[in-house]
Amino acid sequence: MNQADKTLLVLDGNSLTYRAFYGIPTDMITASGQVTNAVYGMTSMVLTLLKDHRPDGIIVAFDRPEPTFRHIAEPTYKAQREASPDILRQQMGIVKELLTAMGIAITELVGFEADDVIATVADQAVDVGFRVIIVTGDRDSYQLVRDPHVRVLYNKRGVSDYALYDEAGILERTGVTPAQYVAYAALRGDPSDNLPGVPGVGEKTAAKLISTYGGLDGIFAHADAQTPKLRASLIENEELARKNEELMSLRHDAPIDVDLTALAVTPNQAEVQRLFDFLEFKSMAGRFREVQKLLG
Repeated sequence: MNQADKTLLVLDGNSLTYRAFYGIPTDMITASGQVTNAVYGMTSMVLTLLKDHRPDGIIVAFDRPEPTFRHIAEPTYKAQREASPDILRQQMGIVKELLTAMGIAITELVGFEADDVIATVADQAVDVGFRVIIVTGDRDSYQLVRDPHVRVLYNKRGVSDYALYDEAGILERTGVTPAQYVAYAALRGDPSDNLPGVPGVGEKTAAKLISTYGGLDGIFAHADAQTPKLRASLIENEELARKNEELMSLRHDAPIDVDLTALAVTPNQAEVQRLFDFLEFKSMAGRFREVQKLLG
């Protein structure tokens, strides 16, 4: 079945909910004592995305709490991260409950990160003709950009500051193409995932090396052509960079079963209203009705 000219929004649920939580003060509290800032921000983001892009389908991928294949391969992966605040964890379940009531598909998979699920869903959608917009605050998604089929709407901060990237946008932003992004990130490292980079190699040096030699194989084959300090750092840290590349490469074969023809917004109106009332979101019902009219 060809879905030519149809648009699918694929959202990184954890990334966007975190952005909402840290972008809105935590003094949003209902009369019953429920903190709602993350739910409010995430709901507002979703409604704005639906209004602005009017997609034919939408799906939200979430991380699972269990270890993934990356944690098994590298026990220190993300080990430095502190546990999410209780008031954020408490809201994550409500976010999922509200999305489901709104008729928005959610998906998650034990052993895989949301990023891997997103990569797999994007491939499957492109295969049947969708144009995909990935909405996330995670730069790992840059590697998935593929003209004209896959773009990334990157959440820079808060609930409304976005940048839409195609291949040219990724090149302008990073100095490398999406296909080269993993090697670039492997050299630079990612402190948020507890993955140190090659000492002395920042973003500009990484981009220059990648653009000159194409990838890690070419870079390490030409280590002797670098300055003595950079040469020594590359030689001493080749294993680290290659391990980073392995861990940062998103999987496109996550074993998920998504019906791409059933991702239109199909809300349970009564349940949506019940949750809006519980959360004391007085303006959301009107916004949601407006979006439903736009989506037809």
